Amino acid sequence: MPRPGPAGRRANLRRELFFDHALLPSGWARDVRIAVADGTIVAVAEGAPRAGADRVPGIAVPGLPNLHCHAFQRGMAGLAERRGPTADSFWTWREVMYHFLQRLSPEDVEALAAFAYMEMLEAGFSTVGEFHYLHHDVDGRPYANLSEMAERIAAASAQTHIGLTLLPSFYAYSGFGGAPPAAGQRRFINDPDRFLDLVQRARATVATLPQGRVGIAPHSLRAVTPATLRAICQATPDGPIHIHAAEQLREVEECVAALGRRPVEWLLENAALDERWCVIHATHTTQDEIVALAASRAVAGLCPLTEASLGDGIFDGAAYLAAHGRFGVGTDSNIQIDAAAELRQLEYGQRLARSARNVMTSVEGESTGRRLYATGLAAGAQALQRPIGVLAVGACADIVLLDDDHPDLASRHGDHWLDAWIFVAGRSAVKTVLVGGETVVEAGRHNARATIAARFKAVVAKLARA
Repeated sequence: MPRPGPAGRRANLRRELFFDHALLPSGWARDVRIAVADGTIVAVAEGAPRAGADRVPGIAVPGLPNLHCHAFQRGMAGLAERRGPTADSFWTWREVMYHFLQRLSPEDVEALAAFAYMEMLEAGFSTVGEFHYLHHDVDGRPYANLSEMAERIAAASAQTHIGLTLLPSFYAYSGFGGAPPAAGQRRFINDPDRFLDLVQRARATVATLPQGRVGIAPHSLRAVTPATLRAICQATPDGPIHIHAAEQLREVEECVAALGRRPVEWLLENAALDERWCVIHATHTTQDEIVALAASRAVAGLCPLTEASLGDGIFDGAAYLAAHGRFGVGTDSNIQIDAAAELRQLEYGQRLARSARNVMTSVEGESTGRRLYATGLAAGAQALQRPIGVLAVGACADIVLLDDDHPDLASRHGDHWLDAWIFVAGRSAVKTVLVGGETVVEAGRHNARATIAARFKAVVAKLARA
C-alpha cells in the first residue's frame, strides 16, 4: 500500500463557529461564537448572536493533550495477559513487547499509529506526544532513509488530523553504566551523532504538519549515560524534553547503585529540570523529590491506566498537588484509549492509596473533574509546547463537544458535566471533535474510521499469522 505523505499546512480558511455552552478561561459561558483562521482561534465572544455561524451542538471544552504515547504498542494490547512461569512484572511484559516489535514493518507502524490516533480523537484527546523509539529495521540497521519511522508517525498524524509533538527517543544502552544493548533493543539504538541527525530530519518532516513540534526524549537514565544525556540536551537548546524515570522499584535500586542517587533525585541535581522537561511516571518518588519536582516547574507525565496494567505502583498525586505540581496524562501502551478513563484512574488510584475520596482537589466544594481536566490541559500544553488546551485567541481550535443529550449529562450543568463525563460516561459522551476548527469526529466516529480500521485489522491479522 502506498504511503500517504504528511498533509500540508491548512489553507487560509476562516470559519465561524457557535456553541450553546463552552468552557472558556473565565469559566462556563453560553452562546459562544469562535472565529477560526488557519486552524487558530482569532476571536471569541460569549453571549453572542449566532448570525450565520455554524452551530456545533454539544458542550464545548478544549481537547485534552495526550502527553505520552508509544503508538505501535496499540497493536499488542491484550497480548501480555497470560501468566508466565514466574511472577509477572513490567520486566516480563517488556519481553513480550520486544518480541512483538521485531515483526513490525514501517507500513505496519503507520497503520497501528493511525488507529491509535483515531481512537484518541474519538475519546477526547486532540494532540499527542509520541515518545518515538522504534527507529530501525528488524536487524537493527538504519533504514536507507534514517527518518523512515518518524515519517510514518507524521503520516499517521496527517491521516487522522491529530496534533503531533514528535519526541524522537535517544536509547543507547540496556542498563546503567553503559551496558551493551540487548537483542530486543536493537531497533532503538543510536549514538549521539546519529540521534541528532535523526532529530534534524524529524524537524523537517513535522514542519509540514499544522503546528507540528519536535522535542527529544532521552529514554531513561538506564538507557543513557550522564555524558550522552548532557551531549544531546546541550545540542538541542529548545523544544520539550521527556524522559521516563522511577517507573519501577528495580530501576530506582539500580540507579542508586550506579549513580548514587534515585532517578528523580539525580535529574533534579544534574539535569537542570525546568519548564521544558516532562518526567514520565515518576511513580517511586520520596516526599522531598515530589516537592523539588513541583518547584522545578517540570511536568509529571502520568499514565494511570498503563501504570495500573503494568503493576508499576501509584504516584503520590495528592502530595504533588499540594506542592503545586504540574501533571498531565498520557496513554503510554494504549491498552485502553480514553481521556476520561485516564483522569478517572488517576483519581481512583489516589483514593485506593489513601482510603479517601475526591483526593485530587484542594478547596472545599471544588469539582474533582474540573481540577483534573484543567490541570491536564495546562500541563499538557506546556509539555508538548503547543498553543493548545484553552479556547482563547491564539490557541489551536481543538475543541471537544460532549453530548448534552447523553443520559448522564442531560440533567447536569457546568462542572457537573465534567464530573459526569470523567467519572460516569467516559468516551461515550464524546460527540464531535474539531482539530484546527475542522470536524474530524462526528457522532462519536472519526470521519476516516472505516479505512483506518480496515488497515489496522489487516496488520493485526498478518502479525497473528507470523
